[in-house]
Amino acid sequence: MTETEMKNKVVKGLFWKLLENGGAQAVQFVVAILLARLLTPAEYGVVGIIMIFITIANVFVQSGFSTALVQKKNADASDFSSVCYFELALSVVLYAVLYLAAPYIASFYEIPELKEIVRVLAIVLFPGAVISVQTAYVSRNLEFKGLFLSTLAASLISGAVSIGMAMAGFGVWAMVGQQIIYYFALMTVLFFTVSWKPAKLFSLEKLKTLFAFGWKLLCASLLDTVFNNLYGLLIGKIYNEELLGSYNRGEQFPKLIATNLGAAIQAVLLPAFSAKQDNMKEVREMVRRAIQMSSFVVLPMLLGLFAVADTLVLVLLGEQWLVCVPFLRITCITYCFWPIHITNLQAINAVGRSDIFLKLEVVKKGLSVIALLIGMQFNVYIMVSIKAFQDFLCTFVNAAPNKKLLGYSILDQWRDVMPPALLSAVMCMAVMAAGKWLVFLPLLVRLVVQIFIGVCVYVALAGMFKLESFRYFWDMVMSRMPRKEAR
Repeated sequence: MTETEMKNKVVKGLFWKLLENGGAQAVQFVVAILLARLLTPAEYGVVGIIMIFITIANVFVQSGFSTALVQKKNADASDFSSVCYFELALSVVLYAVLYLAAPYIASFYEIPELKEIVRVLAIVLFPGAVISVQTAYVSRNLEFKGLFLSTLAASLISGAVSIGMAMAGFGVWAMVGQQIIYYFALMTVLFFTVSWKPAKLFSLEKLKTLFAFGWKLLCASLLDTVFNNLYGLLIGKIYNEELLGSYNRGEQFPKLIATNLGAAIQAVLLPAFSAKQDNMKEVREMVRRAIQMSSFVVLPMLLGLFAVADTLVLVLLGEQWLVCVPFLRITCITYCFWPIHITNLQAINAVGRSDIFLKLEVVKKGLSVIALLIGMQFNVYIMVSIKAFQDFLCTFVNAAPNKKLLGYSILDQWRDVMPPALLSAVMCMAVMAAGKWLVFLPLLVRLVVQIFIGVCVYVALAGMFKLESFRYFWDMVMSRMPRKEAR
């Protein structure tokens, strides 16, 4: 594949990946808003507790091997089918563990209904195993159009059913139904939209080769997932499920922006990084471009969300959810570091250094333990704020290896991030000031005006200071605009 063909394929893949994340997540976002108005923070907290355990179990099923499939240069049908069957078998074991652990989880949190909910919700492990291989094939071959259609369909189907269940008075089971239907619908539709299908092939040797790379990523992902969800586990135990529901809801908004816009760019660039892994100079330039682009897009959205947090919650969720506003603003700051985190880690994966990836996770989790022990001495808001500071320190940890591997140091990275960060901060202050001046307006009108002011201020500042990423996006858009033929 020529460089031009690769570039075109990456751009096309990015387009469909952004549509997949944006379209499907927009549907899920609307569903979440409707459910929040039908359910209580305590009911959200109950499902939040269970999803922590399901998420940790899913790490064993979905992490390590899927990334190894993308990174491997010559992965074939035998590789994909072998991983699929192995992960399905592993799902059986993990489901049995959760089934047996369900009574103890319910007893630990003193919520009897958790027992049955855990046993039912853990079913998602089985379609999750297949989906992880399907999405690995999508990422490797940049077939993001099929993933977009599948995710959108699954979101619409599961959302409609869950809203109907909530309106019928099923309470917390409406959210359980949403998760189960989403996973099974996504797996089913992917069979029709993605060209890969499991074959009657199984190779233990292929699994061993993939495991040699993937086990380090599995351990790293397990560490990351456990520690990321540890705060939720502690909030649910030390405080109550209502506060946990508020924490989860506050985190949802910034997480939606950071993980979907940022990860969309990274999901497309990982195969591109891997394809160029023998040319470190090209990888460095691609990493730099990825950090610039994701920062230019993600930072203004996160700091803009910080500015309109209270108005947004009142408009979308109602007054009963105002308790989530502090969590929302703190996690906005936390996710601002996402572009540096994920880009550096993807670059390390692409060049085949999963050993470094694992070492980084061990170091970062050491910092997480220290932050958690300090935070537990204070109230829940300070505890989450200390976590945000710890995430900032981890940008230096994640970037450290790439100074040697790529010649791209953390100082160079921060120099690339600071222009959009500073402009986003100015925009944030302008939007917050506007919110104070516009208190006489109805809530929805005030929110729309604040968002409009934020967009105008950021675009104007980006154009005025001639940000490199702004010029890149502008040139990309203009190059695709139809031009009039000269007469």
